[in-house]
Amino acid sequence: MTSAFQVLSITDEAAQHIRTLLDNNDEHPLGVRVAIKTGGCAGMEYELGLVSEANATDDVVEDKGVKVFVDPAATLYLLGTEMGFETTKFRSGFIFKNPNEVSACGCGESVELQPADLSKFAQKN
Repeated sequence: MTSAFQVLSITDEAAQHIRTLLDNNDEHPLGVRVAIKTGGCAGMEYELGLVSEANATDDVVEDKGVKVFVDPAATLYLLGTEMGFETTKFRSGFIFKNPNEVSACGCGESVELQPADLSKFAQKN
């Protein structure tokens, strides 16, 4: 399902890394799926995986030549989020600048999220 608004935005770096993941996979996935799962010391973690078959209930973000499928259970937690990719001296991976983040654990692997305030989101869009 495609929304009237885009759940999240994708940076150029994230799009390039998604393209690399898709191009280097012999199974020819359609894109990546973003979900939220319970876990970590802060309570929630972002979960990413390759999508070989579209789920009709996912929100689909098509941007910069890639598709990101958003698990419907994660939509309210991801509204307004920017999905990026960074490489530092010690790690590389996807990062999320999420306005719904209340706090994060010290190691940066888990977050505490609150559902987006839809009235504020509607005013901005």
